[in-house]
Amino acid sequence: MRFGEKLKAFFSGVPTLSDELFDDLCDLLIEGDFGAEQAYKTTELLKQKCIKEKTGEVSEKLAELLEEELCEALKEAKHKTNPAEVFDSASENNLTAILLLGVNGVGKTTTAAKIAHLYAEKNKKAILAAADTFRAAAIDQLKIHGEKLKTRVITHKQGGDPAAVVYDALEAALSGGVGVVIADTAGRMHTKSALVEELRKIDRVVEAKAPNALYLKYLVLDATTGRNALAQAEIFNDAVALDGIILTKYDSTAKGGVVFSVASDLHLPVVYLCTGEKYGDIEIFDPHKFTREFSGLD
Repeated sequence: MRFGEKLKAFFSGVPTLSDELFDDLCDLLIEGDFGAEQAYKTTELLKQKCIKEKTGEVSEKLAELLEEELCEALKEAKHKTNPAEVFDSASENNLTAILLLGVNGVGKTTTAAKIAHLYAEKNKKAILAAADTFRAAAIDQLKIHGEKLKTRVITHKQGGDPAAVVYDALEAALSGGVGVVIADTAGRMHTKSALVEELRKIDRVVEAKAPNALYLKYLVLDATTGRNALAQAEIFNDAVALDGIILTKYDSTAKGGVVFSVASDLHLPVVYLCTGEKYGDIEIFDPHKFTREFSGLD
């Protein structure tokens, strides 16, 4: 059962509002991967809205009020550039460089391929950069994706310099009239100082090789890891200036409440939502659609 279905059943199962109801709702939001503090804050705001609007029955109205409150939380996170506009702007004269970050196992390599597929559907060329040089499997996996998608993949030998891979990918894009470079990076959770140094090196490469490029750093998070996803986001965002989040594995088992914590606590927007393993199982994140599903309205 999706979490939205649990909320829908909750709202329809109690006829009148009460303090006990809001306590139960708070517990349910925590179960949906909200933090305890945020769940309490959200339910208190809902309670005040219900009093103000004199909502006397637990019905679709309360779910709508929850959706409104959650949408407000997502509005706190500002996009550096609207994802839809990124597609339109990517061109030979307006290069976009996308760097994918995250721990091992969250699906960065597959996500890189999915984003390349999105661009291909819009007749935009992309280059994949295998900047995870620490795992031979990651390089091989990206090569396989490249073959399937008929997309060029820039690789170096295992153990090579990730920044050098990014440099060569930018060089290939600029010389070949390709509008976007998507770099898959190493997934180990190394020390903060090592992470910062590695990213700074890549930053310098992008700045020197493509100073006018739209440079985006996206953190890939596994939706099924729950509150641990927020901890990962905090670490990476503290180390580097992230531009957004990509949520993977958002299937029937994922709850999704961590999205609201990432937005309200770190002011980071969710950019893409991935729901499966196929290349087409990715979409630009729609806050209204997501909150309606989460609130049990869809």
